Amino acid sequence: MASRKRSSVAAPAPEGINPKAPCFCGSGRRYKHCHGSGYAPPVTRPFEGLPGEVDWVALRELVPAATARLRTTDGRQVTLASVLPGGTPALVRANGEIVLAVQLPTSSDDVSRDLGTALAAALEAPAGAPVDPGPIGAAGSAGPRLQELLDLSAPFEVTVRDDFGFWLEGTDPSPAAKAGLEQANEAILPTVRLPGLEAAYWVRPGNERAHLRWVRPEPEEKLLDALARLSASEQILLGEGTRYAGAFRALG
Repeated sequence: MASRKRSSVAAPAPEGINPKAPCFCGSGRRYKHCHGSGYAPPVTRPFEGLPGEVDWVALRELVPAATARLRTTDGRQVTLASVLPGGTPALVRANGEIVLAVQLPTSSDDVSRDLGTALAAALEAPAGAPVDPGPIGAAGSAGPRLQELLDLSAPFEVTVRDDFGFWLEGTDPSPAAKAGLEQANEAILPTVRLPGLEAAYWVRPGNERAHLRWVRPEPEEKLLDALARLSASEQILLGEGTRYAGAFRALG
């Protein structure tokens, strides 16, 4: 089962482990609330082991409109999208193309299993039919993880889109679908993936402002310590006339 609950009884702490001490796994929780709780601890790096791990995080957390090509272990091609209309987890077009969304309305303690559950259902769905993966997210996802379904030797290359036009590719959209697309496009912040840097995106919310959003692979505590030192030495600016304003989202 993919739901977090494993047992209604907390496991006794092994000899020499203080239940109130930080858990040995580095989650930041006390042992009794993590590995010693009787519950499966959250998967803090759900995309670990996948090519382009940091870009997976970027597409889930930062990038409004983007796609990437995936290949399953049996050679089937899949299009990964940052998000699909209505928060749909996956769809199968009339031509058989599978589109999988990385941004979902809800998630469980293992995002990889959430997405794997949706992908497994899409692989079994007939062309042009709705994809029903069953419960995903807080209710627990029962399918395989992405690492079990995807060809890990295939490269992961992100294509940032100016709009969500890829939603309706190969379809004859209704007026309602076109109106929904226009509404979604109005909410997109202009985004560019910076060449030569891994998972770094330049975002322009307005004519007078621009942000650098950069997913870093370093351990969270070490990265924050380094940023604090740079800030204290006034070396954290991007250039003359810029200022640093930190906002962090942790996904491993």
